[in-house]
Amino acid sequence: MTTQTILPLTTIAQQTQQAARQLAQLSETDKNALIESVAQSLEAATDEIITANQQDLTTALANNLAKPLYGRLKLDSVKLKAAIQGVRSVAMLPDPTGQVTLHRQLDTGLVLKRIGVPLGVLGIIFESRPDAVMQISALALKSGNGVILKGGREAIHSCTALVKAIRQGITEAGCDPNVVQLLTTREETNALLALDKYVDLIIPRGSNAFVQYVQNNTRIPVLGHADGICHLYIDEAADIEQSTRIAVDSKANYPSACNAIETLLVHQDIAEKALPAIAQALQAESVALRGDEKSQQILSNTPHLNMLNIEAATEEDWATEYSDLILAIRVVDSLAAAIDHISEYGSRHTEAIATTNPSAAETFLSQVDAANVYHNCSTRFADGFRYGFGAEVGISTQKMPPRGPVGLEGLVTYKYQLIGDGHIVSTYSGENAKPFTHSDLPL
Repeated sequence: MTTQTILPLTTIAQQTQQAARQLAQLSETDKNALIESVAQSLEAATDEIITANQQDLTTALANNLAKPLYGRLKLDSVKLKAAIQGVRSVAMLPDPTGQVTLHRQLDTGLVLKRIGVPLGVLGIIFESRPDAVMQISALALKSGNGVILKGGREAIHSCTALVKAIRQGITEAGCDPNVVQLLTTREETNALLALDKYVDLIIPRGSNAFVQYVQNNTRIPVLGHADGICHLYIDEAADIEQSTRIAVDSKANYPSACNAIETLLVHQDIAEKALPAIAQALQAESVALRGDEKSQQILSNTPHLNMLNIEAATEEDWATEYSDLILAIRVVDSLAAAIDHISEYGSRHTEAIATTNPSAAETFLSQVDAANVYHNCSTRFADGFRYGFGAEVGISTQKMPPRGPVGLEGLVTYKYQLIGDGHIVSTYSGENAKPFTHSDLPL
């Protein structure tokens, strides 16, 4: 690991590119064995990894790291064990590379194939989340891509220990460990963004300002999302008990996650019944509420909630990703008004409706523009592992695919292979042009 940090970044990128070419030649069986070796190496290094994470946590407390970032930084034994299981689950997924998605005879002896291939080298820049190192590395290995990781300085010890274990596992499997590299200084971030000759995709994971900075300072394609402003709309026909469980889970299960809700929208016809129950459950989870005038009025008239001093929501609250135990509440007069609010303030990440009305649900699902749109379930399901992708490199809110949680399918592209026998274009042009047969063949 020490040799990595003294090499020029261009050299590191070249090494990764070369190692990725070798990785792309491995069979699915060999790649699965490689991933298992990495999982075993991570297990063997558990104590070292936890100790390193404790160093980062101690420094974070001393530096007053923001609470949401501290939550993402923490990597205890339970979280590490789950992450290693996530690594193994990637090996169980079908290999997207080498898959033939088009097999067509253009003419006798002239056959076209479209084949899935790795992107090449991924540049992953992230804040706080050391567990992302394991998810991303496993997905990169399975998809045949090299990866250059750049973690935040708050996670430097954790990331170093994790990458050391991952590279050890790769080496023990007989492969080039340079397929996974780690950068550790802030200066290397800008340098990485300039490596368009060697890096094929940049995936930033962090704050809105951070992601926008990356997007504005590179010519390399960028995949990611700048905000996680998610909503839960409680429809007039909602089941209040069910809606309460969904609201609590969507906010309090892991408030620093990008798929946690930041605003609760409630239909005015159910607000007086639903809001007290939901607010009481949220209050039990230490969620601070900020309400519009109508929700303040309803909750202030519910004495047992002790909500008389609920903070008034401002225009800024509707556009804020708290990543904390804070929730804005707004009472709306219709489903259309809820959709309009989401259209105005949402980040196209994850939106949910709670209702027993199938028509309202269908309208919401079809009209809300987001990567993930849910009916009667928590927004926290927006996750590559929960979708069965094994893990994810990030969540994309862009319109062009891949969209939503990005797993293996987002890390491959394709190439067209055309096999002929002396065929030339002149045969198929001009006055006596020969027609193409364009007959599809079995995949």
